[in-house]
Amino acid sequence: MTACAIEPTAENEDDPTPPPGCAITVDGCYAARLAADGDSLFPERWTLDGPEPYAVPLPGNQPEEPGTEVQPMSDGRVLIRRLTDGRHVFALLYPTGPGTGELPLGAVECPDPGSRLRLLPPAPGGDKAYALAVGRRSSAVWLVAGGAFGPEQLAEIPGRCSGGVWLDRTGRILALDREVGGRTKTVVVDLERGGEVSPLLQIAADSDDRLLLADPDSGLLLISSDAPSPGQARLGWGVLGSTLPVRFPESLRVADCTVTPFAVQPGQMLMPESCAVAFRVDGPVSSWLGLWRPSERRVRHLPGPEGWLAGAGMFTRDGVLQLPYATRTVPCGLARWEAPQRGAGNCATSHDEAAENHQQDPAQPAEPQRPIPLQQAPLTGRMAAE
Repeated sequence: MTACAIEPTAENEDDPTPPPGCAITVDGCYAARLAADGDSLFPERWTLDGPEPYAVPLPGNQPEEPGTEVQPMSDGRVLIRRLTDGRHVFALLYPTGPGTGELPLGAVECPDPGSRLRLLPPAPGGDKAYALAVGRRSSAVWLVAGGAFGPEQLAEIPGRCSGGVWLDRTGRILALDREVGGRTKTVVVDLERGGEVSPLLQIAADSDDRLLLADPDSGLLLISSDAPSPGQARLGWGVLGSTLPVRFPESLRVADCTVTPFAVQPGQMLMPESCAVAFRVDGPVSSWLGLWRPSERRVRHLPGPEGWLAGAGMFTRDGVLQLPYATRTVPCGLARWEAPQRGAGNCATSHDEAAENHQQDPAQPAEPQRPIPLQQAPLTGRMAAE
């Protein structure tokens, strides 16, 4: 068991990202979630890379607590984090015929109830998993699965951190949103250089700037910042390492709704403007889907499938969005939407009337420059409101 060497704090209420309905490996082969059986919760693994998706229940000896987290690994096992008497206990679950096998991995001890530790998004490769522990003055990144000797602290970062976005395909470069002195800026943590920290987003001195999503292939970044509208966070996009300004399209503003990007089309090498992006749109009474490309002038609003595990999904390289869903009749389903190509007409099934009300300024972004290393060209001090 390892001590959690941070000061306790309350849950960070400033993290704007709603939790997804399930976690999906970067390669899209497996997903994991907490499923419900009446009032009881149990882990469930989904296999997504076959002819049809199917689910394997992984119940333990007793129902799981609501705060339990699960994450799929690339070998089909499922990482689980349970909070027990101030300790965050980790194990790998796997099916064993009619039962569930469990391989203990160790624990991170955070004895004060105000401490917060959560799993970071699935890492590239899928053979390792990481967690973020947040304190009043510092945060720590832990390797909790895939190490040689149980949980291992890899980095300690001054300030309170939230978010968590992988910027490369190797699982080395992690972006975190760090709060220091009442302002939040995104920093980069190099996990192979002792947790070396460098700035990434500093759009304005007095703005709160967060990184929500990134695509390592194209360099596309989805950003939240109140720089163009002080006190009001807006969605924008930029290009990793580019000298072009960050842009904040009017089309990404939806009145009385929270808009959160959750998937971006991979494989578009050095073509960020052509990447399809999927958004979860949370309104006063429901959630739905938004599709957008930086080169387009509007967001296409679509109904999500019945039973959508809201906020979960992935794109193929061809621009097909796959959304996991579960209903009484289809307990493990995968809906597929083909994102229209640039310049294409309306989607066959879409809320285009609503989309018409959210138009972007007709100015088109220029061609991006080739991304260069983060430390040489952070996105600092530049923005453009469209």
